[in-house]
Amino acid sequence: MTKPRALIVGMGIGGLATAMRLHEVGWEPVLVERAAGRRAAGYFIGLFETGRATAQRMGVLDAIGDRSDLTSVTYDIDRTGRRRPGMGYGDLPGGPRLMLRGDIEAALYDEVSPRTEIRYGTTPVAVDEHPEGVDVTLRTTTGGDTAESTERFDLVVGADGLRSTVRRLVFGSDAQYLRPFHHIIGAAILKEAVPGFRPNDGVILAEPGRSVWVFPFADHQPGVLFSYRTDDEDAQFRRPPVDSLRRAFGPEPTGAVLENLLTQFEQADDSLFDSTHQVVMPTWHTDRVVLLGDAAWCLTLYSGMGASTGMAGADLLGTSLQRNPGNPGRALREWEQRLRPFITTQQELGRTEGLPMFVPQSRRDVLARGLIQKLTSNAVGKRVMLSLIAGKFASKSLDIAAP
Repeated sequence: MTKPRALIVGMGIGGLATAMRLHEVGWEPVLVERAAGRRAAGYFIGLFETGRATAQRMGVLDAIGDRSDLTSVTYDIDRTGRRRPGMGYGDLPGGPRLMLRGDIEAALYDEVSPRTEIRYGTTPVAVDEHPEGVDVTLRTTTGGDTAESTERFDLVVGADGLRSTVRRLVFGSDAQYLRPFHHIIGAAILKEAVPGFRPNDGVILAEPGRSVWVFPFADHQPGVLFSYRTDDEDAQFRRPPVDSLRRAFGPEPTGAVLENLLTQFEQADDSLFDSTHQVVMPTWHTDRVVLLGDAAWCLTLYSGMGASTGMAGADLLGTSLQRNPGNPGRALREWEQRLRPFITTQQELGRTEGLPMFVPQSRRDVLARGLIQKLTSNAVGKRVMLSLIAGKFASKSLDIAAP
């Protein structure tokens, strides 16, 4: 029998994981990517147990690896350079693995590429769904040449990120579904360690409405993440990113550490500067088109669960399609029914717990960070603090995609 065909749009973690799972359950995936080639390794992410369990079941956990450094110390600092030991991201309950986005993508790509058709420079421009399938018009640009063709698929998976083309074509404009956080992020990989700190030390400067985090790795240059609140997102993109960052972190003198990080961000080979949004939709699917990962729910980096839910959503999608052969509509309904309560919880935690953890929203939040610093300055205090907040992180250990 002819294998059912699936078009997967987007070659990030969710798209690659979906291609892997659909191939395993007897589908023929076709993976298309807007970019002309594979992306750079990307920036810091944490992989909680939800993602680790999925990666283990998919057989890629060892290949993904772990860049956590057990000898690392994270310091909370102020602009004068005063420092005190704090609690780093890897210290959080659930013990997230620290890594680069590209670590997961590379492990999945190695499994997917030998047996999956991959088309770069390709994006959908029209989607026509009907009872017999989905007719998709694809536009491919190679060099200076552009060509369009229409093909039929049994399923279309939009794994193409926050500003998803599939979502706009099938479900409507971004404005209907993007829930703004009114925060801007800037991320890059540093070329050198922060002056006065070891290469494997973490650094956090947190002030009301703005923060900068340096994430250390065991065997890689550290990553930096700037975050700040703004009432005018559009204005942030009318000038060079580093100028917006300097305005957001002014007018006070930067101090040596913040000045170094701003300079390194400006000089980085690659950087990300963007606004943050969650995607909130009443449904993620039709009968033959489904959104996954950031295209469907975008938890934001403040949740720490984007990579984990991208893989788990793909894993569960494969399982649901396998359980419902020849009936993708029922498979997608079962998939969303199981996944949506979990995603709703993660979105809520991202808003109420994750955002204030990364960016204090008030002086009260800053004072709370100071209390946490004092409690975690010794091993006993750290254990007490972790036990107090463990319940807030319990859901990040659920294996939501388990068969």
